[in-house]
Amino acid sequence: MSLEVLQSGAALDTGGYPAFFRFREIGERVVVTSIEGEWIVLTREEFRGFLRGEVDRDGALHQRLVERNLVRESFDARRAAEAYRRRKRFVHYGPNLHLMVVTLRCNETCVYCHASRANLDALHTDMTIETAERAVDLILRTTSPHVTIEFQGGEPLVNFPVVQHIVEYATQRNRGLGKQLEFTMVSNLSLMDETKLAWLLAHRVQLCTSIDGPKSLHDKQRKLPTLSSYDAAEPWIARINAAYREAGLDPTLYHVEALLTTTKETLERWREVVDTYVALGCRALFLRPVDPFGFAEKTRKIVEYPREDYLAYYRRAVDYIIELNHQGVEILERYAAIFLTKILTGDDPNFLDIRSPGGAGIGQLAYNYDGTIYSSDEGRMLGAMGDPTFAIGDVRTSRYRDIVSHPTVRAMAIASNLEGQPDCVDCPYVPYCGTQPEHNHKTLGTMMGRMRESSMCAVHKGIQDFLFEKLATADAATLEILHRWTTIRAREHFVQPVAEGG
Repeated sequence: MSLEVLQSGAALDTGGYPAFFRFREIGERVVVTSIEGEWIVLTREEFRGFLRGEVDRDGALHQRLVERNLVRESFDARRAAEAYRRRKRFVHYGPNLHLMVVTLRCNETCVYCHASRANLDALHTDMTIETAERAVDLILRTTSPHVTIEFQGGEPLVNFPVVQHIVEYATQRNRGLGKQLEFTMVSNLSLMDETKLAWLLAHRVQLCTSIDGPKSLHDKQRKLPTLSSYDAAEPWIARINAAYREAGLDPTLYHVEALLTTTKETLERWREVVDTYVALGCRALFLRPVDPFGFAEKTRKIVEYPREDYLAYYRRAVDYIIELNHQGVEILERYAAIFLTKILTGDDPNFLDIRSPGGAGIGQLAYNYDGTIYSSDEGRMLGAMGDPTFAIGDVRTSRYRDIVSHPTVRAMAIASNLEGQPDCVDCPYVPYCGTQPEHNHKTLGTMMGRMRESSMCAVHKGIQDFLFEKLATADAATLEILHRWTTIRAREHFVQPVAEGG
C-alpha cells in the first residue's frame, strides 16, 4: 500500500495497531505525530509497517512507537490528556502582553514600516497622560498574573515623558495587586542619551531594537535624515550590554534584543546578516519575513519575494548559525527555538503569534495613542490602513470584560484554533503551530484563512520540515545545540519589585 493510496482515502487494514496519528512526508522520511504532540520520524518502509500493523512486537521500532504513545494497544489516554493540557494551559491566563503605542511620530523612514509612522511634527499622534493612565487601569484588570507592557511607536523615545509616567504609574498601581510586572521598549535608539538610558536601566525596562543586517543594508532599509541609522544604534547596543555586565548580570541572558525584517535584498546576504548580529554581541536572531501591513503594502515590489526563496534563505542562515555554535559562538534563531521548544519539551513558550488558539485578544491587546484598543498590534496596523475590523474597545468607555469577550475576540479564538481548521486538522504540525487571524484577513479575505494558500502557513511548514530533517539526521553535537536552544530562563531582573505587603 503506497502513501499515495493512503492519502487518497482508500480503506486500509491496520490490524488496529496505530493509535491516532497525523503524518507528513519530508524527502525519504515521514514525520508522524500524536494528538498530544509526541513525534517520531520514520523511513518510508517503517511507516508502511506502522500503517499495516506489521511491526515486530519484540523489535526496537515497536518500543520507540510505544514510548511515543503511538500504539493503540498500549495507548495511555491519561498521559495524552495531561500532555495536551500542559500545551494548552495558556488559554486560562488572560492577556499578558499589552502593547502601548505612545506615539506614531518617528525620525526614521523604513521601506517596510509596519507601524504607519507619522512625521515628527505630528504632535496629535502622541498618547496623553490621561489616555495612558486609563490604559494602565485596564491592563492591570487582566486575569493574568504576569503582565508585560511593551512601548512601541513610531519611536517611543519621542514621547519619553509619557513612557516614564506609565512606568511609574503602573508600578505604583501594581503595589496593591502584586502582579509580575515587566516593561519592554522597542526603539531605534537614535534618540537615546545617557540621561534616558540611566532612567531606563534604573527602572528595569528591557530594551529591544531593529537591526536589518550589515550597515549598507540596514541604512538602505531604515533611513535617518543626514545620518546612518546603523551608526546611531550600534554604539548604544554596546553601551547597554556593557551596563548589564557592569551590573553583574549574566550576558547570555541580559543583552539588547534585536529584530530583523527580511526583505528581498536580505535573501542573498544571509551570511552577512548572521555575522553582523554576532559582531554586535546579539545572542539571538529572528529571521522574520516581511509582513503585509503598513507601508509594506505600498512597497511590495521592493520588499516582497516568494516564500520558497525565503525558506532557502532560512535554511542557509540556520545551517550557518549551527556551524558557528559548533565553533563556540552562542547564537540561536528564534523561529527554531520556538518550534523546537514545543517539539522537544512538550512546553509552549507562549509566543503569541505561533500558538493555537492564537494570542490576539486572549493573550495580548494593543492600545493606540488615541485610546482605541485593538486585538493585537497587527490589528492596530490594519486600523491605520482604514480597516477597523479588529478595533474592540476604547480605554475611556470599555470595561475589561467587554474587551476580552468582544465578538471579534471570540471569532478570532475560533479562527485560530487549528484543530478546527479544515486545512490544518490533518497536519502533523498542529501541536506546534499557530496562525494569525489578522494576517489571514489581510491576505486571504477571511479570518479563518485557507492555509494551503497562506504565506504564513508556507513559512511555518517549511521551517518545521527543516527542523524535523535536522532532528532525524543530525549528529550528537548538533542535536545538543538544538536542545540547548529550547532552554527557557526567566529574566527576573526585569520584573518590577513589589513592596512588602503588596
